[in-house]
Amino acid sequence: MDPTIRADDATAPIELPGPVVSTEWLARHLDDPRLVLVDASSTLNRVDEALPGALLLDLDGPFSDPSSDLPHTVPPAEQLTAAARALGISRTSTVVAYDGKGVFASARVWWLLRAAGFDRVAVLDGGLPAWVAEGRPTGAHAAPPAEPGDVELVPREGRFVGAEDVARALADPGATVLDARSAGRFAGTAPEPRPGLRPGHMPGAVNLPYTELQDAHGRLLPLPQLRERIAAAAPEGRRIVTSCGSGLTACVLALGAHLAGREDVVVYDGSWSEWGRPGPRPVAGPEGVSRGPESPRPE
Repeated sequence: MDPTIRADDATAPIELPGPVVSTEWLARHLDDPRLVLVDASSTLNRVDEALPGALLLDLDGPFSDPSSDLPHTVPPAEQLTAAARALGISRTSTVVAYDGKGVFASARVWWLLRAAGFDRVAVLDGGLPAWVAEGRPTGAHAAPPAEPGDVELVPREGRFVGAEDVARALADPGATVLDARSAGRFAGTAPEPRPGLRPGHMPGAVNLPYTELQDAHGRLLPLPQLRERIAAAAPEGRRIVTSCGSGLTACVLALGAHLAGREDVVVYDGSWSEWGRPGPRPVAGPEGVSRGPESPRPE
């Protein structure tokens, strides 16, 4: 145990400064046994280099639903609880997530745990690149703890939504659907990284690439700029539904909106991996709005 922690404080949770922590804050708390530090890097940017003591949290494995044919979808509560416990997450733990790209997949961990009733979770601003740029130490990923945690994760209603909810939001003047993909993918002029998806976007959605909430170094913008960019895309008073390619960077927009004081925010779990499939859902692309054939009805 960290000698600076008094015995009567050992089971009290660490107080987070907010949903985002700085490298300085993390460096001060790195040796605290109440901290669970997780590397949430996606398979696209995962590297062997890790922050000291960091555990690998696999969003493509135990933290997604194996029964779904969509990537990164929310797993059942029992599976999510077991996966969190295997990383040593307990009721009094404080979780900090980071990734190898700045603020990318780490925001998904923040949203996923909060949606399951666990609020002591934050994202490391700038992620691994910011940590390394400051000359801070790195090493290999830590092995999962021998003793599992005792956290109990119970989903909160309405934090994730499906395609029908998104369709209703697109028709609702009191809601805005924000798409975190790049401008090229939104317009349908850049290819989708996943095969079989139609190019373009949901008619009525607004493009806000997640990178526009970050500076050139992968850190989130200062709060006044975040508020300004969120409000420009989704005026105050509107409900926000966020979407992206597979449910990861939609959570970056959700994080930015939360920081900007927007509480009526939900995430479209299936995102473009679901909506963009061949089928009857409308897609606005380079050649206008199109629909695929309706699915045949059972006799």
